[in-house]
Order: sequence, then structure tokens, then C-alpha cells
Amino acid sequence: MGLDNVAVHWPRTGQFYEPVAAGEFADFAKFAAAAPPQAGPAAALASHIARTATVRASAYTDLVDLLLGLEGVLFATDAAVEDEDPVIDPDTCDWIAGGLEKFVAGHGHLGDTVTFDTIADVLRSAIAGAARLADQQLRWLESRLEALKDGHGHPPQWNFSLLELDVLAHFYRRCTERGFAVYADF
Repeated sequence: MGLDNVAVHWPRTGQFYEPVAAGEFADFAKFAAAAPPQAGPAAALASHIARTATVRASAYTDLVDLLLGLEGVLFATDAAVEDEDPVIDPDTCDWIAGGLEKFVAGHGHLGDTVTFDTIADVLRSAIAGAARLADQQLRWLESRLEALKDGHGHPPQWNFSLLELDVLAHFYRRCTERGFAVYADF
């Protein structure tokens, strides 16, 4: 099945979280319709969000974990342990959106195609630019990058467009701006 991140009303008012109406994301359909032909995955993501107020998040879990430096971010692992509900609250949506937005801005000079190698370049550059604890953070990054490789030393075959990650960031930003949470449904 996989992981879906579903926009829900915050806070929960009953036993269950109420899904947000897809109309709250209707403007994502305009983006999908206006996307350039080469932006197929970004347009598909925007269209899906517009129809369902949901992100099929499985493809992004390892990437977001790497960018934000934690594990299980889109699975709402910390929230699930604390609250027994796998929910990303609006403040955490803000943090996720901010991390993705910073990454998108930092990747711009490398072009539109986002791969394992370009992600590593952006992260190394960001860490090296912050002199305090840079060596320790670079060692941590290198160990995380190695851990993502398979048994033969091959990195993940990530191939995202920068526009696709921008759409993803906009989903979490919208949740923050409107006070929605995100339920991790898996």
C-alpha cells in the first residue's frame, strides 16, 4: 500500500481526525494544468493533492529524513510514540515545509533534476557554510549517505524534479497556513 500523508483538521474534535476537504487544495489543480510538459511528476503530484488533499509520501520518506536529519518524519514517528496517533501537527508541517523550501532554494544552481548526488552536494555545501560544528555534521552526513546505499554500494536511484519537491513543500506550507495537521496513513 504505502504511506499517505492526509491533511486533517487540527486539533481532533472527536475520536478520529476529520479529513480536510479537497477544495482547500483546489488551486493545486491550476498548477498541474499549467505545468510544462517535462514536469509530469510535479503535475501528477499537484493534481493528486488537488483531488484528495493527500500526498502519496512513500517516495519522499528517505529524502525528507535525510534533509531534516531525523528518521520517520513523514511517518510521524515521534507523534505516534507520544500521542499514539501518527499525526504531524501544524508546527511540524511548518518545519517540514521550511526544510524543503531551503533545499529547493539551495539546489537551484544545480538545475531541475534532483538526484542522490546533487542532494549530497547541496547538503555538504550547506554544512560547510556553517563553520560551527561543520566537521562533526559532515561526518554525520557522510554516514547517513553511506547508510542509504544498498549492499553493493549503490545509492538510491532518486530522480525528482525541483518543481516536484516545491509542490511537496507547498502542501506542508498550506497545512501550516490553514492550521491543518497531517495524518500518516500506512
